[in-house]
Amino acid sequence: MAAESDISEATPSIPVHKLFESPNSRAIEIGSWLITAVTNPISNASDCDALQATLGIPIPEMTFGGNFLKLEHKPSDWRFTFITENALKGVKVGELGDGDGGVKVGYAEKTNPASEYPMPETVPTKFYDWTYTTTYPGHQITEPASPSGSVLSTDEDYEPPPPPVNPDVIDWRTADPANSAHTIPMAELTRQDPILFYAEIPLFEDELHDNGSSALLVRIRVMPKCFFILSRFTLRVDGVLFRTFDTRIYHSFSSDPPLLVRETSGWEAPYDRVRKFLPKRNDLTPLTDPTWIAKVLTDFPVSVSQNEGAKTGWRGLGTRYEIAVLEKPATPE
Repeated sequence: MAAESDISEATPSIPVHKLFESPNSRAIEIGSWLITAVTNPISNASDCDALQATLGIPIPEMTFGGNFLKLEHKPSDWRFTFITENALKGVKVGELGDGDGGVKVGYAEKTNPASEYPMPETVPTKFYDWTYTTTYPGHQITEPASPSGSVLSTDEDYEPPPPPVNPDVIDWRTADPANSAHTIPMAELTRQDPILFYAEIPLFEDELHDNGSSALLVRIRVMPKCFFILSRFTLRVDGVLFRTFDTRIYHSFSSDPPLLVRETSGWEAPYDRVRKFLPKRNDLTPLTDPTWIAKVLTDFPVSVSQNEGAKTGWRGLGTRYEIAVLEKPATPE
């Protein structure tokens, strides 16, 4: 079912767009873009077993394997997505080393095959990052899109669609700090512009054997002039540290050629240092709020939360800016 928006003289800034909705998915078609958000219940036991076999590690308690966000830019055939499986592929498998930001508490030893408290026999035991820390920034879909049209036709003039072609891989390259188009305009994003489409897509969450929480949530909002994505990984290890990794993607519909800006940022700080900022000393509720945690971490000086961090040596600390330019694919000769 599609409902097309109307453009009236009273709201000339609202572009033509179509909204689509089903029980577990929502989508918007606007300009050259089709954006789809799918949210399903927690994966069932069969799907969890299959994903665990693929990854080779125990998966989070709440894994939303059927959830995803997908962007499709029709002129360039560029498709980009955030999915649970690839996010968890970003979790370190094997013994943690320098740069992995390893965290140890009592239950962390469960990831050690030689531990006094081994994992159940039904779970293959191997070293892995038990905090599920991931710096997954989304990825391009490189498989060809499914051809449109039906192959069942009685029309003698019917010609089947051409075979699918693998899309060109569009690389993200380092942004030019002197180019204002290579930054995310936060002033624009804080304006009270109409929101044409909004979705929250949880990918996973785990309580870390009652030692804290690890979660990855993707949000998107589409405004008349742009869209903005925030993918946020939040880690709380009680008594040890807080960690946040954000991926922000911004696109202005007026950019020509179409340009996407991606900012990836990681912060962390010792648990007690963050706890000192609680509005009420005896109310620990904010310590479970990813937005509050991120606000505290980002308010620290860079030297504290992005250089020193919690002294784990995590390579995800810092901020990086990248851009991707979407060009029309070359016409085959």
